[in-house]
Amino acid sequence: MNSENREQRGKGIYLLPNLFTTAALFAGFYAIISAINGLFANAAAAIFVAMVLDGLDGRVARMTNTESEFGAQYDSLSDMLSFGMAPALVVYLWGLTTLGKFGWLAAFIYTAGAALRLARFNTQVGISDKRYFQGLPSPASAAVIAGMVWVAGDYGYGGGDIPNEMRIAAGLMTALMGLLMVSNVRYHSFKDLHLKDRIPFVAMIVMVALIVLISVDPPQVLFGAFLIYTFWGPVFNLLELKKRQAERLERENRKTDVEPKGTENNE
Repeated sequence: MNSENREQRGKGIYLLPNLFTTAALFAGFYAIISAINGLFANAAAAIFVAMVLDGLDGRVARMTNTESEFGAQYDSLSDMLSFGMAPALVVYLWGLTTLGKFGWLAAFIYTAGAALRLARFNTQVGISDKRYFQGLPSPASAAVIAGMVWVAGDYGYGGGDIPNEMRIAAGLMTALMGLLMVSNVRYHSFKDLHLKDRIPFVAMIVMVALIVLISVDPPQVLFGAFLIYTFWGPVFNLLELKKRQAERLERENRKTDVEPKGTENNE
């Protein structure tokens, strides 16, 4: 291959992973359009579809050895729309419009949190512990917001039917998700889970049970699962902190026990 052909190849982009990224971008855009038209269940579902597609593009790129800097930047921009702008606009149009400044400030806090979270993630690629995320991942925070809207819609709360207390709670939840994204709370990334490895038969039964549960009531199961993941992060960090404190105290006590005691001089 001559230098001209190599240069032309370098200017191109890989089609397959970027198709998944484009599909995720479209799902996020569709969520915004659906929310503008008052179709909040469709908007919430589209955000979850974007999550699935966002998870696939990276895996496809690694499996086909088609990772590139262009794909990484394109994926980040897609995430900003699908998990930053879309959830904020969906929840704002759903129930925060009547709250005045508090409503749009809560939505902005979420949007800014997503942008800062993605920027920090991009700068820490290759140097951070891959087993954990620093701060709540933007897809998980988007799932909490979309799931909240979806579940509330299933119970008939939408538009003018939403009590003011629920609107305030939704605004607080939206702002909290934005703050958790920029926090130092560690969340398990599950990147150490190797899908090619053999798994126990019981694990397969659990996976089938999860699929059945999601199919029975997708809004409540998905919302509950991501809500547990969201608040398990702070709990996990507190448990880890207490564990480290106990280990440090044990080391100090052990060090004190082995220190030689002074001998008394007898006259």
